[in-house]
Amino acid sequence: MELLLATRNPYKTREFRELLGRGFNVKDLSLFPEIALPEEIGRTFAENATLKAVAASQDRQSLVIADDSGLEVDALGGAPGIYSARYAGGNASDRNNVEKLLGELRARTEKRSARFRCVIALAQNGKVLGTFEGVVEGRIVDPPRGAGGFGYDPVFQPGGFEQTFAEMVAELKNKISHRAKAIAALTEALREIRN
Repeated sequence: MELLLATRNPYKTREFRELLGRGFNVKDLSLFPEIALPEEIGRTFAENATLKAVAASQDRQSLVIADDSGLEVDALGGAPGIYSARYAGGNASDRNNVEKLLGELRARTEKRSARFRCVIALAQNGKVLGTFEGVVEGRIVDPPRGAGGFGYDPVFQPGGFEQTFAEMVAELKNKISHRAKAIAALTEALREIRN
């Protein structure tokens, strides 16, 4: 089954390909420079994922998926949340975002509970067909650990594990991550569409 992933982030594309497996041919927007994604003006992950999927699926027969995901830290009232990718500013690097997060947490004594949340929207011909959510609970560690993954992976330790996402081998992270859970729900829906 062919899917168009509404992103130009090569790390995200690779992760989606690994998680979906061989039954899917995942292409991304690097092949379609003419497709412009809208600004993420939604107030939730689901709204932002839907905005991107619907925009990328205009006038397209192919199925389009888009995700919005991020980190929610309890001590920060759920921040960075939908602003995870641009927490330290519009052109911030992953490192800038992590440094800002840790800087804000160091001034607080509350527990470090947090979760990664992912919502995937599925669209075709400018219409949303469904949204699928995955969540993984954990905590923030300081200092960052591990060289794998991307984003906040070096500071997120999922519940029940001693390693951060950045310390895990990809196969393990891909079994337990928020994106893996959302993709599992998406895959079920795609099987129904195929049948």
